[in-house]
Amino acid sequence: MWLAENWKDYEVLDTSKGEKLERWGKYLLVRPDPQVIWNTPKTLRGWKKMNGHYHRSNKGGGEWEFFDLPEQWTINYGSLTFNLKPFSFKHTGLFPEQAANWDWFSKLIKEANRPIKVLNLFAYTGGATLAAAAAGASVTHVDASKGMVAWAKENAKSSGLESAPIRWIVDDCQKFVEREIRRGNKYDAIIMDPPSYGRGPKGEIWKIEDAIHPLVQLCASLLSDDPLFFLINSYTTGFAPSVLSYLLGTEVVSKFGGTVQADEVGLPVSSNGLVLPCGSSGRWQKK
Repeated sequence: MWLAENWKDYEVLDTSKGEKLERWGKYLLVRPDPQVIWNTPKTLRGWKKMNGHYHRSNKGGGEWEFFDLPEQWTINYGSLTFNLKPFSFKHTGLFPEQAANWDWFSKLIKEANRPIKVLNLFAYTGGATLAAAAAGASVTHVDASKGMVAWAKENAKSSGLESAPIRWIVDDCQKFVEREIRRGNKYDAIIMDPPSYGRGPKGEIWKIEDAIHPLVQLCASLLSDDPLFFLINSYTTGFAPSVLSYLLGTEVVSKFGGTVQADEVGLPVSSNGLVLPCGSSGRWQKK
């Protein structure tokens, strides 16, 4: 498993009874997590002194309950600064476990010793975009949500990267990729974090089990003659890491060689030294 273990401003303090207790900077949040199926005693003080608690509804969805929590605050990861705010369906605007991937591809970008163009699809609030830009890459950031792209720009400004070579695009990811192919544009690296289900800006429906393979096929034709890496993240229940490995093997290794690794990503739990699994990633690299 790939661990995001270099955080100072974030940690999973404890997990029990379908929930996780997290520290985001100086604030404590309790959020549901479907992986937490054990019922260990909630003895840590934070379970009773949290600043925010997301209660899941039996009818689907849920709502936040707040206790002395600001509307927005920031945390840092190295040189990067992220603006956080609790919003719909338990999210805060950041997936801390992805730092394991940021560290991996940042090292590749720095060691390439050449200009690297990165395409980040389903780019959300820009964690991977900022990590790649901070490592020296030029990045095209694509997300169907205008609000998420605005949030990512805010994070770039907070991180001192407002002048970095980042292209901000609000668009349906597949349609953008198709246009880039027609335009003849190429990228040295591709990152994608597709949702299980979603809608584009014009109501286009995305179902990962139907759409991800055709999209990876298209993206393989966007890679430059000397590509550096291809990263796929998945939070879809039932998608084993080996599925991502197979996709990258059939569509990228077959054309460019290189190697593929796939595994779960996870976060260490402070109270007991165990690891909370948080989805899967498939990584291809040329060397």
